Amino acid sequence: MDLEDLERHIEQAMNEYNNQSILDFEGYSPFDMHQILYSTFGKSSPLQLQKLPDTDYKKIPILNQIKYLADLIDKNGEIKLTSKGFLPTKIVSELYEQRFLKDKNIDSGISKLYKETDSITINLTRILIELAGLAKKRSGKLSLTKTSKKILSDNHVLLEKLLLTFTTKFNWAYYDRYGDNQIGQFGYGFSLILLSKYGHENQLETFYAEKYFKAFPQLFDSIEPSFGTREEYAANCYSIRTFRRFLDYFGLVNINEQGLGVDRKRYVEKTNLFDGLIKCTPHNI
Repeated sequence: MDLEDLERHIEQAMNEYNNQSILDFEGYSPFDMHQILYSTFGKSSPLQLQKLPDTDYKKIPILNQIKYLADLIDKNGEIKLTSKGFLPTKIVSELYEQRFLKDKNIDSGISKLYKETDSITINLTRILIELAGLAKKRSGKLSLTKTSKKILSDNHVLLEKLLLTFTTKFNWAYYDRYGDNQIGQFGYGFSLILLSKYGHENQLETFYAEKYFKAFPQLFDSIEPSFGTREEYAANCYSIRTFRRFLDYFGLVNINEQGLGVDRKRYVEKTNLFDGLIKCTPHNI
């Protein structure tokens, strides 16, 4: 075998491996997984975003809360922020009153809503509108950017922008105490794959967590459990970030809680919106 034949043989072997179906990846190949991880909705990815009917965009909580805040900024020309750079109390109250996103502790009276940081979703809304380049801070005031109106006028473009911003620019560990690690955020596209495949019926959050960590076991090394086993701690971290603070905010899952306290279990089911928005192609099809 000459050098040229050897190189051809090696290339063929590598191509065969890269396109081989891997059980822990739900049948996807290493090539597929590279696309899912690093070009989640790119042309070669099994995941593609689809346009929704106009009425369906009204079912996406975080998108509509962003639009409402942008409209308030637009009507006022600008919004004067607090000395610490947060939204003023009046704006916070008005945003929450729209009920795009709810907080059980606030609604039940366990906690009060006085300032932006009293509500994760309102704080997140202000952070995302800036990270997405829709608004900017200048001299203690929040105003829309020059490019924002074009983006805000197209729901699909806005949704793509918010998804990209939330998944690649915002740190999912920001609101929890599970440490500064990539659990949930790394490989979020794989979670979408799992939900597409199994989400037609209620599944325990732990069902998805087990499959996620089976694909990415190295993420166990990034945590130091403060309660329970390593698996339980990691699963809870994954579930909070993936379902309760990502997919639920985007209207892509329904979460059903059963039981109380230590006996409480959460079940997840994808919404019709999920299948309308996300097209998932199986391996080699």
